[in-house]
Amino acid sequence: MDLLTRSDLPLELVGRGKVRDIYVVDAERLLLIATDRVSAFDVVMAEPVPFKGAVLTQLSAWWFHRLEGVVDHHLLSVDADEIIAAVPALAPCRAQLAGRATLCRRVEVVPIECVVRGYLSGSAWKEYAATGTLAGEALPAGLRQSERLDPPVFSPATKAETGHDENIPVSRMIELVGADLAAELERLSRTVYAAGRDAAAERGLVLADTKFEFGRDAAGKVVLIDEVMTPDSSRYWPAQGWSVGEVPPSFDKQPLRDHLDAERAAGRWNGEAPPPPLPQAVIDAMSARYLDLYRRMTGDDLAV
Repeated sequence: MDLLTRSDLPLELVGRGKVRDIYVVDAERLLLIATDRVSAFDVVMAEPVPFKGAVLTQLSAWWFHRLEGVVDHHLLSVDADEIIAAVPALAPCRAQLAGRATLCRRVEVVPIECVVRGYLSGSAWKEYAATGTLAGEALPAGLRQSERLDPPVFSPATKAETGHDENIPVSRMIELVGADLAAELERLSRTVYAAGRDAAAERGLVLADTKFEFGRDAAGKVVLIDEVMTPDSSRYWPAQGWSVGEVPPSFDKQPLRDHLDAERAAGRWNGEAPPPPLPQAVIDAMSARYLDLYRRMTGDDLAV
């Protein structure tokens, strides 16, 4: 599979995020292209990561199909031939579609990141260690890093157009979207996380935390959108590598974050764009982790 850092399709481009390019098909449908771009600390790297876009697309599709009957979603197809049959203008662009394109229903996006944390890690641990809170709300005293949270904590965040998303209390989410929608978002988020946590456990993995996005269709029904329980939106650990008080190895872009932290500590990077060049070993380590997680979750090698 060729690397793809920037798609170019004969459709109206409505957005180019850190990873995905978003095109309008018509009033009812969008086309998402997951590129091989990679970002860290809100900066997009110059070098792509082999197979990254395909892993994000195909693992999300695997989850969407697995969640049939659990939650409504926006997925129509990730099969390039089916997509071209539905949108014939894309026929000359098959190489850009194969493995990384998602044809989906167009919905009104709810501007909330719905995060579910089953373990205390990452930014949640940093806040808790400093203040005993998460998004300003108190958690039980005496918790340790990587400790399981029972029940899991629902931790919404605002969707930022630029910069970091901001963790907010549920009370603020209610102010933003209303009590009924807030309750439905939390219910669905907890339900989907529980399904993902159980499926991961069957495969020797810990789904430590994950974030979901939702939209509302023309009938007002809440549907799951974007990516689902991928290594970009979730923190996965090997179950055998997890212990309370430690930082387990994760199946994501941790090699990139570690490299950039070292560059900053050495004074070779100020944390802003442009980022420093990435060693090939860092790129290869990320690609291997993405492919390894896909294999462990689905039981198959990535078809490319």
